[in-house]
Amino acid sequence: MTSRRWNVVAAAFLAAPVLAGCAAGFDATTNKPYAPAEGQVLIAKGQYGHQSGIHIPQAFILGPDSGAQLPWRGSAPVYLNILNTAAAPDTLTAVSAGDMGTVKITAPIQLPSNQLVNTGKPSPQIMIEAIPKSLRGGETIKLDLQFANAGQISMNVPVVTRSREYKDYPPAPGATAAPTPSPTPSATAEEAH
Repeated sequence: MTSRRWNVVAAAFLAAPVLAGCAAGFDATTNKPYAPAEGQVLIAKGQYGHQSGIHIPQAFILGPDSGAQLPWRGSAPVYLNILNTAAAPDTLTAVSAGDMGTVKITAPIQLPSNQLVNTGKPSPQIMIEAIPKSLRGGETIKLDLQFANAGQISMNVPVVTRSREYKDYPPAPGATAAPTPSPTPSATAEEAH
């Protein structure tokens, strides 16, 4: 192969990624700001966060500090961002967690049409209590949300540790602290000889 052909092949090889990026245009996903989060939920019917006019772009259960655990029979707050895209207002009336504890809601959560509602601010309105096993973070708990108009929506919600973007949330009641490492004795040079 001549050097001219090598140059053409090399130029085409190097230009391919650049040209592929141009094809995405100004509406490319990589051209828009976003906040990656573990809290994206998989609704049981295979859709991420949207069903029956209810859009849940983020949901998580706040677990313990990194390296710690929520104790057996402990409790954990549930944080949901809910957007009702239906024309009529709706209400979140109940939440259940199957055999993973009892879920308490402080009051029915009103969902006006086309307004984002955060169930964790200023303080958590949904709490899972009497969790039947200790949680360390990384687990998933299936929640069934009951809405007055939209009906029941089931989703798998991750348990996240209080670290990184979640570190400023108040700790879950009864969370045990991470064990503090203690220094171990080591042999000195004189003891070794």
